[in-house]
Amino acid sequence: MPKISSKGRLMPASPIRKLVPYAEEAKKKGINVIHLNIGQPDIKTPKVALDAVRNHKIEVLAYSRTEGSDNYREKIANYYGMHDINVTAKDIIVTTGGSEALAFTMGSILDEGDEIIIPEPFYANYNGFATANGVKVIPIVSAIETNFALPPFSEFEKNITPKTKAILICNPGNPTGYLYNHDEIKQLVSLVKNHDLFLVADEVYREFAYDGKHHHSILKEEGIENNAIIVDSVSKRYSMCGARIGCIVSKNQEVIHTALKFAQARLSPPTLAQIASEAALDTPQSYFDDVITEYVSRRNLLVSELEKIDNIKIAKPSGAFYCVVQLPVKNSDDFAQWLLEHFNLDKETVMVAPAGGFYATEGLGINQIRIAYVLDKKQLVRAVKILKKGLQQYLAK
Repeated sequence: MPKISSKGRLMPASPIRKLVPYAEEAKKKGINVIHLNIGQPDIKTPKVALDAVRNHKIEVLAYSRTEGSDNYREKIANYYGMHDINVTAKDIIVTTGGSEALAFTMGSILDEGDEIIIPEPFYANYNGFATANGVKVIPIVSAIETNFALPPFSEFEKNITPKTKAILICNPGNPTGYLYNHDEIKQLVSLVKNHDLFLVADEVYREFAYDGKHHHSILKEEGIENNAIIVDSVSKRYSMCGARIGCIVSKNQEVIHTALKFAQARLSPPTLAQIASEAALDTPQSYFDDVITEYVSRRNLLVSELEKIDNIKIAKPSGAFYCVVQLPVKNSDDFAQWLLEHFNLDKETVMVAPAGGFYATEGLGINQIRIAYVLDKKQLVRAVKILKKGLQQYLAK
């Protein structure tokens, strides 16, 4: 029998989606599964985006430009300008989601055997993109005890080797909700300039900053034009996960031209989704104000309800819409699967994301879960009640 590749065998399964078969089996048994595992917002997509697709006059659904339409990239540049990030359309490549932007970025700046430093826990698919490119992730551990604050910069310094080519951050963070302050961004900028490294920032949650705090983009910093690469997406900002539209933004034209070659190999990003995404840029600020108010309210409620559970630790997020919780269990994968296979409360159970898959260091996060608070408050209260009862029964068995 022919063998699959070593790379394929090493590709990690998604901690967010790997329990889906168990959830589907539970649903077949008549169990309602409350999904806390995936960052699919329930906030309505802006009407202006949906109307743009409904009312389009296209008669032939043709390829678009490989790098995305001129009009859309111009409007993206204008969007960044409103956030004091000065870029032009030539600094932008539209991609099929933020995932493709990450894959193209890694392919453009890293060779097989190179190393990329990433503070952990981090978005689980970073492991997958690194594996696909033959790249080694060098994790810098942050801890729930410090609310996943950025580790000391001495930890970064001592892990830089001749093979190190980049540092990757997610700001605000998935799965932690940690929001980097301006001083941390400045220190990272100084670090990559001193060591001639790329700094890649996944900024898809830029709008989601809470408690009077503000997001600080790496492209606002001076003197980092050749080092800085932003990865972005419409998925969370406009509740348009299914559009699969993202982008790479960099003033380093060698990076852009290289990424364009990867983009040419997949021909073009989806045309209708670009139409929706271009229209979404006309969404009024009031939409985001309402969304932030709602997420802050949900976060506060979730943390308050979780604090009623004994012997757990909670990291309070300052951005995004995720919360990492440490449970009094040995293995959260086993617990999460058990919730779906063997537990329900009045014909309902919950699906969570085991957090071990958000780490690169083996053994870390195995007693943690990530909760996405993308459900209405009534559902969140119900979900935490089920989680509490399930945890009590699991520990007693």
